[in-house]
Amino acid sequence: MSAASPAIEPQMTTGAIVAKTPRPFVLARRTIITPILLSLLMIAIALLTMMTGSRPFNQVIIDVFLRVILVVGLYVFIGNSGVLSFGHIGFTCLGAYVAAWLTINPIMKKMAFSGLPGWLIKAQMPYWEAAIIAAIFAGLAALIFGRILMRLSGIAASIATFAMLAMINTIYSNWETVTGGTSSVVGIPIIRSIWPYLIAAILSIFIAWAHAISRSGLALRAARDEPTAAAASGIDIPRERLVAFVISGAIMGLGGALMAHSIGVVTPDTFYLGLTFITIAMLVVGGMGSLSGGVIGVVFLSALIQTLRWLEAGVSIGDVAFAIPKGLQEIALGIIMIIILALRPAGVFGNREISLTRNRGD
Repeated sequence: MSAASPAIEPQMTTGAIVAKTPRPFVLARRTIITPILLSLLMIAIALLTMMTGSRPFNQVIIDVFLRVILVVGLYVFIGNSGVLSFGHIGFTCLGAYVAAWLTINPIMKKMAFSGLPGWLIKAQMPYWEAAIIAAIFAGLAALIFGRILMRLSGIAASIATFAMLAMINTIYSNWETVTGGTSSVVGIPIIRSIWPYLIAAILSIFIAWAHAISRSGLALRAARDEPTAAAASGIDIPRERLVAFVISGAIMGLGGALMAHSIGVVTPDTFYLGLTFITIAMLVVGGMGSLSGGVIGVVFLSALIQTLRWLEAGVSIGDVAFAIPKGLQEIALGIIMIIILALRPAGVFGNREISLTRNRGD
């Protein structure tokens, strides 16, 4: 395989157990090409957007970068632990409201959030500072929830994470003096430039990669593949799951804050079932056990969704206007997902990562 054509190599696996872990710098040097290639893909998409000069297309690409952040956040936990979580969008909701509390004009904030403490009403930060605080806040929330939830496994853990999502949505929908309830929270500064979203997407990719090659990430994947052997070898499975849960929660909070700044309006229902299922679908289609699969799954399905939206709106070919029926987008998307998963149950990439070279075992 020449160095000019990217190949696909197996993901950094733990084998049976992390009994003999490669030195961190050796493993980092061997796998660093994966986040670099994924970052170059993100940069290429951003440059293409700048060349078009189209404001609607600019917003489409911002949405792609936001989905990359969220799906990468899901991968950090789901991909490494093997536990399917339906609750991570709750951390996105937390991050979005932190961004609203910290960036809205104090006068508007006083009218919308009468229950906030005085110092928070007076606070007004730049969006990037608020995004960092939102990530920290979501990470702390993940730590609190995770102390309980990470002792569960299998379907019990998945149901518990969904209960967490429902609880966050219910609280934020009814705590009117602090969140505005079901009313739309407006006045959030809108950021139209794609560069902050690009930087956050690349940062998320590198954080996910760093966790995957860390001793904690390797131990967690060992527990995912062989839980009994991992526990017998001394791996604290709940602790390693908690580490991944907190990191993924922080990434989701960052994505939520930036999502708030991309649209300028937030409501609790924005961060509920619809966003939950589309982000999980992107991760599953790309490959739950692969960082590359998660990122490229976002790009593929986002392109498909946007194409179907354009066709629903109508496309003129000469004197003929062509449009697909409304609602066909969801049907077509569902059929394509079923076909992909029928042919590739582990997703397009499975547990493999993109690289410039193949492993010797390939």
